[in-house]
Amino acid sequence: MSLSPRDFAGCLLEVGAVRLQPLEPFTWASGLKSPIYCDNRQLMGYPEVRDQIVTSLVVASRAQNPTLIAGAATAGVPWAAMVADRLHLPLAYVRPTPKNHGMGRQVEGPMAKGHRVVLIEDLISTGMSSLKCADALRAEGAEVPAVLALFSYGLPQALEAFQAAGIAHEELSSFEVLAAEAEARGILDIAGSAALKAWRSDTVAWSRAHGGA
Repeated sequence: MSLSPRDFAGCLLEVGAVRLQPLEPFTWASGLKSPIYCDNRQLMGYPEVRDQIVTSLVVASRAQNPTLIAGAATAGVPWAAMVADRLHLPLAYVRPTPKNHGMGRQVEGPMAKGHRVVLIEDLISTGMSSLKCADALRAEGAEVPAVLALFSYGLPQALEAFQAAGIAHEELSSFEVLAAEAEARGILDIAGSAALKAWRSDTVAWSRAHGGA
């Protein structure tokens, strides 16, 4: 059984994979301050939810008629492995950068040349890491019609980047759905919901206003 976007948003909140702190923002690795933090690795500890996530990814992947499934290292790799196993397809994974030793490959596993590849990510923020992985697959001669992610912040810069790259993206749930679900559950009040929407509309300005980069 696959998950609806709302059901998946509820799972993210229930297991603590997504945390919301409008008044005490998180600091991302980039130095940006954010009222939301996503750690989808937490989901791997819940077998029933994990099975539903994989089912949803399988349905979305199958619609793209792939001949190879690739996972974006590191958090996308376990999901890609489970999807590839269900679909009985070859599996590869893509490093953020090429290895600096050995064969110097960025795409590990079978050569992607001639394959139609669905790339699986756990999270889409700015989209840059996903698109770097897609570029590596394309450089090997693969076609990359889509990136599938568990969750996306839906940032404007990500939407623009995917459009410019000519690659579709799809997520099991989105920022809008999660914010609405958090408000419905009383996790966010009106002010908290407004803070999240303000952050999403201009992440840099919001970060600077809250002491971040």
